Amino acid sequence: MADYLPPLAFLGAGSMGGAILRGVVASGIPVEGGITATNRTPEKAAELDGLDGVTSVALSANLDGNVEAVADARIVLVGVKPAMVPDLLREIAPHLADDAIVVSLAAGVTLQTFADNLGPDTRVIRSMPNTPATVGEGVTGLAAGDAASADDVALVRRLFETVGAVIEVPESKIDALSTISGSGPAYVYLLIEEFTRAAIGMGFDEHDARLMVEQTFIGATALLDASGEEPAELRRRVTSPKGTTERAVAVLQGAHLDRTFAEAADAALARARELAAGA
Repeated sequence: MADYLPPLAFLGAGSMGGAILRGVVASGIPVEGGITATNRTPEKAAELDGLDGVTSVALSANLDGNVEAVADARIVLVGVKPAMVPDLLREIAPHLADDAIVVSLAAGVTLQTFADNLGPDTRVIRSMPNTPATVGEGVTGLAAGDAASADDVALVRRLFETVGAVIEVPESKIDALSTISGSGPAYVYLLIEEFTRAAIGMGFDEHDARLMVEQTFIGATALLDASGEEPAELRRRVTSPKGTTERAVAVLQGAHLDRTFAEAADAALARARELAAGA
């Protein structure tokens, strides 16, 4: 596949949509026909002004902004709030190009909702990015609708690879993926919070405690990435027999972290299913 992207439209280029848009721009990949982004207010639209190749539209000033954005777009990314998605889909449906690929950024909105409002022959891909995408280190899950071809998925995959790694899954696994990569950053931040409290409890001031803990997490993950080793192997190298780390790890393992993480993921998945059911 050629190393360029076709015309893009971001409908609702807020925090996540805006991050992906910026990732595309920062990657330097040419976008034939450019990028159009819509937001409700001039203030939000102004945040994207000046980005190379981007036309930023405030819907308060141009009520037809979404329709105009999709008219010439090959990939249309829907980033509005989930409750707003059906109305937006009905608005743009008559104006989509025949070969348009519609990509959902809306959590909890199913492929069936898109098919119901756009028609079953519309090429739709559901995406689930996570917040590290804002710094180009995200994980995005992609689930393709029945009308989307392998080439369509490859094209959308290329787009999301500008902000991190991509995993293709059936839609039935999108919620499970969200409990790991979507919610996962919160689990990491919680560990950092608690480890920082432990450092403060040992007498370090907050600045030094945060520096030690946060840089330890950043450094450890950077080493994991650079080394290509398994986490268990890197842990073994830090854990000298009968040493201090071995004793600390024994305490953590004694707290049944394996069971705790599994229970946390199960709880998140159960809630995702409740939300999908309208609970």
